[in-house]
Amino acid sequence: MQSNVDPLIVLLQANSGRTTAELATALGVSEAEIQSRIAAAEKEGLILGYHAVVDRHKAGYSGVTALIEVKISPERDGGFDRLARRIAQFDQVRDCFLMSGGYDLAVVVEGKDLLDVANFVAEKLSTIGGVNSTATRFQLKAYKQGGFLAQGASEEDRLPVSP
Repeated sequence: MQSNVDPLIVLLQANSGRTTAELATALGVSEAEIQSRIAAAEKEGLILGYHAVVDRHKAGYSGVTALIEVKISPERDGGFDRLARRIAQFDQVRDCFLMSGGYDLAVVVEGKDLLDVANFVAEKLSTIGGVNSTATRFQLKAYKQGGFLAQGASEEDRLPVSP
């Protein structure tokens, strides 16, 4: 992480469930200042939202998650932005990123089953003008998500990392 990032933002990214009192103590400022800084960051759009990182398997989630690689044609005077924003607005889309490499957008979608995702790709995504091709990859199992080891993996279960 870059050193110029606000320490409050760093703490919130690590655990957004901390109370304002805990944040104030950690940063050596008043709770009122923390509340004010958080409100300002939310108003500026610096903080987009908050969520819990949940083990979907343990929570009983039966849906599927897919990563869709999308190749699109950039538009004159707009590049990839207008088309990417249009794709990002679909309810099924959880994340949408402009990428370098062999495809332009990485789109993470959620559906109730494989057919639901397939229908999204066939009926909505691939029919948009400017979308040239898609490749869909389904998530089979999560080992780490949102910075957290998933499914009860512990430090002693980890394999040594060597250079």
